[in-house]
Amino acid sequence: MTAYWCEHPDIFAAIADAKDEEARVLAVLKWFIVRCIVSIDQYNPIQPLQCTLKGQYTSRNESMGSEKKPLNPVLGELFYGTWPAPASNPAQGNTTLLVEQVSHHPPITAYVIENKSKGLRLTGHNAQKTSFSGGSIIVKQIGHAVLTYTPPSGKPVEYLLTLPRLRIDGLWYGSPYIELAETSYILGGGFVGTIEYKGKGYFSGKSHSFKAYIAPAPGMGGAGAEEHIVEGTWHEKSKFTKGGSKYTESNFHDVSHDGKKEVTAEGGEADGSMGEFETRKLWAAVAKGIREGDFETASREKGRIENEQRQRRKDEVSAGTTWPTKHFTHVESDPLYERLARLVKLTPPTEDHYVFQENWPAALAK
Repeated sequence: MTAYWCEHPDIFAAIADAKDEEARVLAVLKWFIVRCIVSIDQYNPIQPLQCTLKGQYTSRNESMGSEKKPLNPVLGELFYGTWPAPASNPAQGNTTLLVEQVSHHPPITAYVIENKSKGLRLTGHNAQKTSFSGGSIIVKQIGHAVLTYTPPSGKPVEYLLTLPRLRIDGLWYGSPYIELAETSYILGGGFVGTIEYKGKGYFSGKSHSFKAYIAPAPGMGGAGAEEHIVEGTWHEKSKFTKGGSKYTESNFHDVSHDGKKEVTAEGGEADGSMGEFETRKLWAAVAKGIREGDFETASREKGRIENEQRQRRKDEVSAGTTWPTKHFTHVESDPLYERLARLVKLTPPTEDHYVFQENWPAALAK
């Protein structure tokens, strides 16, 4: 699901074009909300990652009345991709994606998305813990992301992004669907962004509702800016209910005519080919079976991959070794998280982090 962070590379790139930090944090909020939109047709087995809310969480298959179930990523699985700048707007720049499954138990995915020409980079990791509450499944998303904008001159601006909890309802009726729940934050650039998520019966009385508050952060240079409140449904549209005096469009975001762009998979080997652990090659036979309705072959190939993974783990235990990550190094605490988390007294007050080793494959290092 990491690819969903940037299915709208134009909105991601627009963060760098903001005229000031107040406009920039609103651009970050718009991108974050638009990323919440998930294509029901996208195939990407590295699913535990989190472009943004509609693309990421509304994976409901309307014809079947239920959510799609992803394939489980394997330890060491890799995905590399690009969103090339469109010919109509070359100044938008190319956006690149690198994803690695860095842990299997628990499943953790680390990722980096970058638009070098715009000075934008998103890094982060994501995992989940599930529990039951009444007739629902509650999914706590663990991990965070850091968005960094580095202007042509001046100091980098960093934003801490946290993720909402997921609530899977409709289990009793055999038609499960996903709702976002509780609160997530956008912290940095002199501002505090708080996003509250509700389902039916709250705010607009619709599913997929949210209410976002953007306010200056005390002591971080945001003084003098107005408070902004944005309300709506993240899978459709929203508008300012307070502030927004400098915003010229009637809607804050509108995805009724969704212009998302699918990522182009790239090979990570030196010759541009795909290695055995790259998603599109690893799951090729399974994907082919699913597309062609040959579920016997799909199931057999899926079982083969899973059995090979179990044997690898047994061999590692016997040899006293662990799987080496390729692109990320794990650290126990993230100082940026600790510093910005204090603005809203986040729990936990500290989190671990996966540091990107700057070793892009040749196809993405251009």
